[in-house]
Amino acid sequence: MRLFESPAARRQTLLRTGVLALVVVGVGVAVTRYAPFVTDPEWVRATVDRAGPYAPLAFVALQATQVVLAPIPGQTLAVVGGYLFGPVGAVYSVLGVAIGSSVVLVLSRRYGRPFVQRVVTDGVLERFDTFVDDYGLLGLVVVFSLPTFPDDAICALAGLTSIRLRTILVVLVLARTPTFVLATLVGDGLAGAQYRLVVGILVGAAAVVVGVYLCRERLLAALPTA
Repeated sequence: MRLFESPAARRQTLLRTGVLALVVVGVGVAVTRYAPFVTDPEWVRATVDRAGPYAPLAFVALQATQVVLAPIPGQTLAVVGGYLFGPVGAVYSVLGVAIGSSVVLVLSRRYGRPFVQRVVTDGVLERFDTFVDDYGLLGLVVVFSLPTFPDDAICALAGLTSIRLRTILVVLVLARTPTFVLATLVGDGLAGAQYRLVVGILVGAAAVVVGVYLCRERLLAALPTA
């Protein structure tokens, strides 16, 4: 299996990045026009504060749940976390992802391939089935560091390997943290109407994805097989 083994896979990666950027910008414009009070950071933080300690706990639980059930991309929730909680939202996102990933890894290791086949779609399973076996921990670092890849699904597949679960979890948290920090800064920027910052981060993220796409063959050649 290869990260960019087909033109369809490469187009899907670029498409997902573009759609995510358009959604973030579209939501920001819509909120500014039809619900401007929501863009007032003081109003947002006051609303969150009224929920007391339960708001962060609920958000962490939601991030953990999305890893297991994958109804919402984790980076999208990280944007929401930045909007609601400011920069500390990155901590809540990473904590939630760590908890959810721990659950997935344990279930994958305990119940094996039948569990993975239930939680991972056929298309993703076909494309990434032997990824961890082929590229090992370094491959996990690459995938978890780059946006748009199905890292939650690959987390489940990683649980089928002989790599220690603790090692996989540490690699996952360290590799995914920068992406969640950037997503959180986007949300915090939207809350503070810092649209130049938001656009700058989105453009930078898109540039990284495009750069990886253009250098895909060199990237694959540089990855030693496990």
